[in-house]
Amino acid sequence: MTDVLSRRQLLERAAKGGAVLTLPGLLAACGGSSSESSGSESDKTLADTLRFSNWTLYIDNTKKGHPTLDMFKKETGTTVKYFEDINDNASFFGKIQGPLSRGQSIDRDIIVMTDNSRYPSLLIKKGWLEKLDKSAIPNIKNLQPSLQHPNWDPDRDYSLPWQSGMTGIAYNDKLTDPVLSTDDLLENPKLKGKVTLLTEMGDTMTLVMFANGDDPSKVTDATFDKALKRIQKAVDSGQVRQFTGNDYSGPLSKGDLSAAMAWSGDVVQLQADNKNLHWNVPEAGGGIWTDNMLIPKGGDAFTASTYMNFVYKPRIAALIEDYVNYICPVVGAKEELEKIDPDVAKNTLIFPTKEMLDNVVGFDSEALANQKYLEAWQNLISS
Repeated sequence: MTDVLSRRQLLERAAKGGAVLTLPGLLAACGGSSSESSGSESDKTLADTLRFSNWTLYIDNTKKGHPTLDMFKKETGTTVKYFEDINDNASFFGKIQGPLSRGQSIDRDIIVMTDNSRYPSLLIKKGWLEKLDKSAIPNIKNLQPSLQHPNWDPDRDYSLPWQSGMTGIAYNDKLTDPVLSTDDLLENPKLKGKVTLLTEMGDTMTLVMFANGDDPSKVTDATFDKALKRIQKAVDSGQVRQFTGNDYSGPLSKGDLSAAMAWSGDVVQLQADNKNLHWNVPEAGGGIWTDNMLIPKGGDAFTASTYMNFVYKPRIAALIEDYVNYICPVVGAKEELEKIDPDVAKNTLIFPTKEMLDNVVGFDSEALANQKYLEAWQNLISS
């Protein structure tokens, strides 16, 4: 279709400075709940408007908008007001924690945050989330079995996966030889000043701990300190240019970076227009994570849950996946995608092989909540 504006085209637009990510109206709306979006658990009436905060370029997109959001409106009558205002978990949490701590609405019904950060678990512990209305989500039966019982929300009372992804290394073969190991990324003098790492502790520390021969799923003080010192050394030497969130994609696509710690789905799309870009799980091992839909306190649980049920239809999940190209959490979506776009359905970065999944782990959830580790990490990335 001629009106399709692909995710990779938007990534390129961001690289040229054309995409500005903001949090429109969020803090301005902190004074109270919106009458359109707020509701109680017992309220089974769909709101006129659903307010949804997500990461940039993370849903199906055309020049006219987001087709699945239009389909949701046609089916339910609810308009989705969609915001691409999340660049990384920490900065987004910093914007919402004030109003939530004061018992105020953030004027959102769904937000998306990553489980290899401490924030989804922290939001639950602080009582800042509404429970899902599971009576409105019969399609929760389609959730991949491996994702059904995370230790931070064992019964999925507060969360439902949006997409999963892997953390590895991306490189540009016009600018460097293949970068297949974290050792190379951190220490190859030919890459000095042309490398970025990720701001998320769980992402970067997973790769570095694996490179050190340690287990990132079972962190100790000794293994944490060892990895932290190694990263600090790479920063102090000028090897690492900076730490980034989703915004590494611009410099990577323009050739301003030779290599970067990167998320699998971004690079799948960038590769479509730049065959010089490659992504791999490092030889020692990589990371895996899940971005989760959450309902912030004051959000409309019934309307948000109804939307979650909608996107857990395999056909809808396939339409989103065809654009997003991360790892889909919905059973049956691959079969639907084979009918729409067989090449995408065959991509192992989207539907990974067992061998790939055996070489990636999630970061230790207890370490994510360790205040000493968090302070040390923040000091490192802020220095």
